[in-house]
Amino acid sequence: MRAVVQRVTNAKVEVKQETVGEIDKGILVFLGVGKDDTCDDLLWMVKKIPNLRIFEDENGKMNRSLVDINGDILVVSQFTLYGDCRRGRRPSFSNAAPLDVAKKMYEEFCARLSEKYNSLKVSRGVFQADMKVILANDGPVTLLLDSKGDF
Repeated sequence: MRAVVQRVTNAKVEVKQETVGEIDKGILVFLGVGKDDTCDDLLWMVKKIPNLRIFEDENGKMNRSLVDINGDILVVSQFTLYGDCRRGRRPSFSNAAPLDVAKKMYEEFCARLSEKYNSLKVSRGVFQADMKVILANDGPVTLLLDSKGDF
């Protein structure tokens, strides 16, 4: 699995000009599922993302996690994270999971976040929808994660 994690002061997702997910201070996660991803990859992401120490403490150091600050999390499916642009001008998405597998993993990821971190507000986009994501990146702080350690 791959994720782009952004620390935000607020973020929302719109589908057909209707807000479907919205958060205040927290993390916006763009989540991509790869064709070789397993439950282990999913569990790694569920454990890793909310515990990243990317929020400032009283000394201005990034020592607090989303769990520590009781922030919000917005998860948006993003198969284009598996776009391979090394050859030609059109990205290849052959490493992205098939639609049915990706949807199941995305839904499972969101459900596991809600179960494990029930104090956090977990919002989401709409899988496979044409979404507009509006955010205020805080810092900016943007991190790339790959459960396979590819980057």
